[in-house]
Amino acid sequence: MKTHFSIIIMLISGLWLSSCSGKNQKKQQEPQITAQNPVIFADVPDISIIRVDDTYYMSSTTMHMSPGVPIMKSKDLVNWKIVNYAYDTLANNEALRLENGKNAYGKGSWASSLRFQNDTFYVSTFSATSGKTHIYKTRDIENGPWEAITFEPVLHDNSLFFDDDGKVYLIYGGGDIRIVELKEDLSGVKPDGINQVIVPDAGKVAAEDLMLHAEGSQVIKHNGKYYIFNITWPQGGMRTVVVHRADQITGPYEGKVALQDRGIAQGSIIDTPEGDWYAYMFRDYGSVGRMPYIMPMKWEDGWPVLGIDGKVPDTLDIAVQNIGASGIVTSDDFDGDKLPLAWQWNHNPDDRYWSLTEREGFLRMTNGRIDDNVEQTRNTLTQRTFGPVSSASTLLEVKGMKDGDIAGLVALQKRYGFVGVKMENNSKSIVMVSAETEEPVELETIPLEQDKAWLKIDCDFRNRTDKARFYYSLNGNEWKKIGEPLQMAYSLPQHFMGYRFGLFSFATEKTGGYVDFDYYTIGDEITE
Repeated sequence: MKTHFSIIIMLISGLWLSSCSGKNQKKQQEPQITAQNPVIFADVPDISIIRVDDTYYMSSTTMHMSPGVPIMKSKDLVNWKIVNYAYDTLANNEALRLENGKNAYGKGSWASSLRFQNDTFYVSTFSATSGKTHIYKTRDIENGPWEAITFEPVLHDNSLFFDDDGKVYLIYGGGDIRIVELKEDLSGVKPDGINQVIVPDAGKVAAEDLMLHAEGSQVIKHNGKYYIFNITWPQGGMRTVVVHRADQITGPYEGKVALQDRGIAQGSIIDTPEGDWYAYMFRDYGSVGRMPYIMPMKWEDGWPVLGIDGKVPDTLDIAVQNIGASGIVTSDDFDGDKLPLAWQWNHNPDDRYWSLTEREGFLRMTNGRIDDNVEQTRNTLTQRTFGPVSSASTLLEVKGMKDGDIAGLVALQKRYGFVGVKMENNSKSIVMVSAETEEPVELETIPLEQDKAWLKIDCDFRNRTDKARFYYSLNGNEWKKIGEPLQMAYSLPQHFMGYRFGLFSFATEKTGGYVDFDYYTIGDEITE
């Protein structure tokens, strides 16, 4: 009996040890999760980044969108969430109101500079649309309020810099990099302060023949030296990072090429609490826009050395998993009285003609004026598309439409495409419109005999396929293709940003019609 019992115990022990060994082996074989580039597969260009204790904040460019200059927060340099915007509206003029044929596409506010000084956060930017340089400041970057300071002239791609002696500067320019000293209250250029070129034709350190002269300045001070990072583009080459350094802020500066890899360029460098350094730059990637990449950085002989052997790694030495764009885009059921921060209006909204409370649980859009097309209509509500693939869908209720009204879901850029509902001669139709040739063409029309239409757009950015496909449903379950795939294209100088999903409604004959959007749902799978 003892013998049998011993054998049983041995067998059980052996199985347990084997199981433990298998578990340990499995645990050892599990790959370590590390971050990947791009850290966000979406349009987040012109990065300026700071660290406050163990928290990172980043600003970016959204140009003609309102609100503008998004502020994003991260604890690990990889996963970011929008926490605020520097302004609700940049200015109030015809271009930003999309009036009289004017617009601010590709304009609005450009590259910003984010700083933290004496317990106050600052964002500087500039705008040809407003004709001014803008500085916003707050004690609470996540909640505001922001104080706005504006002055002339327009200082292109400026970088705000607080020096150790209490003086404040903007370093700016294209080609020649200049410096101006600001008044103590930042309300304008100091009349008798420093105002001069400090790096003549800064891009020439990369090549004599340049397609894009140096711009996009970002300035830091490290170990007593001043460093100015710029982007430039040699003819026949790629976007290139150049850096200049000096012992005095006014120079003289010496420069060198800091990075040439896949056109990844323009941004900031940042240190961690542990003393590690990283560079944050963007890469053009077709119609999805300009995506942020992060790379390790080290100091050698007083120079920043970006990447590994001159290349930006696709896998990072940061032990976290990417959440991708999920911190900057969101689904929405339109409950409550506020829009999530992921939403931005295409140009300045007219708040009289949209509501989350007029019909509880819905976004109501009312047509307050006559427009020709979706690109010129006001109150188009947008979010970023994202990659490698992304999908957006909505349920549209249309019983409030009037003749000539068109409403729906758009993939917005110069060469836009949309699926929506059109009211004509008291009859409703589901339509797909393509502006692939930059002129809108109605490619398919299907009669609609009900007051509800489910709409969906899929975007495929894999390997720069850049295709958008359009669908509709009459019951929310069975999707049918409509029209033709849109060959998306990143347009310069028109929109100068990645494609946006957008909810819209506009009138072509008479005002007062309205539609209700029940929800907006995004996903990272598409219908093949």
